[in-house]
Amino acid sequence: MILLPPKGGLGAQPQGFDFVSLPEGHHVQQIREYLTGSFHRGRNTMKPIIIVGSGLAGYSLLRELKNRQCQVPRVLITAAGGDSYYKPNLSTALAQKKSAADLVLADAAAMGQTLSAEILTHTRVVELDPIHHRLTLDRGGELVYDKLILAVGSAPIRLPLTGDGAEDCLSVNNLEDYALFQEKLTTAHRVAIIGPGLIGSEFANDLLQSGREVVIIGPDPWPISSLIPQAAGQAVQQAMAEKGAVWHLGTFNGAIEKTATGIRTVLQNGAKVEADLIMTAVGVRAETQLASRSGLKTNRGIVTDLFLQTSAPDIYALGDCAEVGGKNLPFVQPLMIGSRALASTLLGQPTEVHYPPMPVAIKTHLHPVITLPAQTKEGHWVFDGQPTTGIVGRFFDSDARLAGFVLTGNRTSEKAEIMKELPQ
Repeated sequence: MILLPPKGGLGAQPQGFDFVSLPEGHHVQQIREYLTGSFHRGRNTMKPIIIVGSGLAGYSLLRELKNRQCQVPRVLITAAGGDSYYKPNLSTALAQKKSAADLVLADAAAMGQTLSAEILTHTRVVELDPIHHRLTLDRGGELVYDKLILAVGSAPIRLPLTGDGAEDCLSVNNLEDYALFQEKLTTAHRVAIIGPGLIGSEFANDLLQSGREVVIIGPDPWPISSLIPQAAGQAVQQAMAEKGAVWHLGTFNGAIEKTATGIRTVLQNGAKVEADLIMTAVGVRAETQLASRSGLKTNRGIVTDLFLQTSAPDIYALGDCAEVGGKNLPFVQPLMIGSRALASTLLGQPTEVHYPPMPVAIKTHLHPVITLPAQTKEGHWVFDGQPTTGIVGRFFDSDARLAGFVLTGNRTSEKAEIMKELPQ
């Protein structure tokens, strides 16, 4: 057990004490010293940098701070087990016959030791007091921070599904989800996926390559239509269809009903789809609940400026949960850029986030895609290549400048060359 400071602050007269338990095996000396006031005795106690969230964002920031010899205590709080893993691998693991345990790079204890931080696992922040720089934890007790970083990620968008089979539909957004998904697949061969976007298409590809039958359902006119043009989407669709995928596009699912052998839904277009398992993959939404109820400004994410500063002093947001300068970018590269900039800011060198052109690699390995979505709809596409092998698409804006591109199939190897064509 660790003694927490009284609610009036470290200099207040105690009115009773709060406690919080840390999991077995944690190295708690540094945080113990902070909380009991012995850290840098004789001077003001150093309050820690606290990070909420143990995903790629939280651990990337810890690594940046460690690499820069940060002398301020660091605490990371996570509702999960704190295992470090690369989240994009969730949608490629089946074909590689990898379990959830296989995807773990290091457990929480190892990460804490490597990154010189205290990791509080299976712990939720239930209240954030921006005025007094104080967090209340669900396991009891409070923590005071110097700087707070919300790296709480995103959650799957939940569809308002109906029918007695609706509760059996799965989404995969973390290691625990993937473990359950893999367990269900031991008795499921035919999988229906609701959502033909990036996430749904990647999982469809993985299921096909692992030998399952796949049906993909959604209102989209072609796969991944929010990120890639029709020609590219249809190339992906064709490659998966040749592997056995059945596509029902331009329509919605109906009620999800249990049957004697699995699950069935009747689509809006009248088609009947039967499967052993249904997966929903219609996208993710930034986790903003804690920030919102604490009075921070939120929109599509937790709103920040280019320094990743939220609307409250000394609170920052990083990764999928952040809306930076009006943009919510739930991809790896913006997160890594943000981690580097924020580490500099936290160490006294205020640094704005500046994003270069950031192509997105879509892991539909039956027909891979790399795309740089244009930031404008004013313009036109020019294509060359063959859909069966690979195409190159260039999007020119109204001033005839290259504003975006898409590469598919064997043409993805041309990424470096086409990046050089972008205006400087």
